[in-house]
Amino acid sequence: MSPETVGRPLEVLLVEDDLEDAGLTFEALKQGEVPCRISLVRDGEEALEFLNKSGKYARVPRPDVILLDIQMPKLDGRGVLEVIKKDDDLKSIPVVVMTVSATHKQILEEENLRVESYLTKPFDLQQFLSVVKSLRRYLLDDVILPR
Repeated sequence: MSPETVGRPLEVLLVEDDLEDAGLTFEALKQGEVPCRISLVRDGEEALEFLNKSGKYARVPRPDVILLDIQMPKLDGRGVLEVIKKDDDLKSIPVVVMTVSATHKQILEEENLRVESYLTKPFDLQQFLSVVKSLRRYLLDDVILPR
């Protein structure tokens, strides 16, 4: 962890069914020296279990940011996003949508499912790190610093 780190590491929930993409995301965060702890879930149903702390996820930390793939098995990213945005306890968590198609951004906007940022895969490392670091700066005042 960098000596400039204030408070605790960023809690990141990575919702990604492709292990190769997940590995690239882990590596990007590591290379970018973003102090964080990453929890990986592989589909939309698992993401909602994690967020609702049900079953095996009863003791998981609340994520500070969600990195959400749109195309997944069982329940896709749109379905997960719909649930998050309707839930008073979850809707304040920033969501970054990761997609292979810019069309998904238009669909989400038409459905009024607002997110903090979009990243198109394969994403540029610097763009990705810029988004994550800006979210961390945004969260420092309210979430990351100890009370």
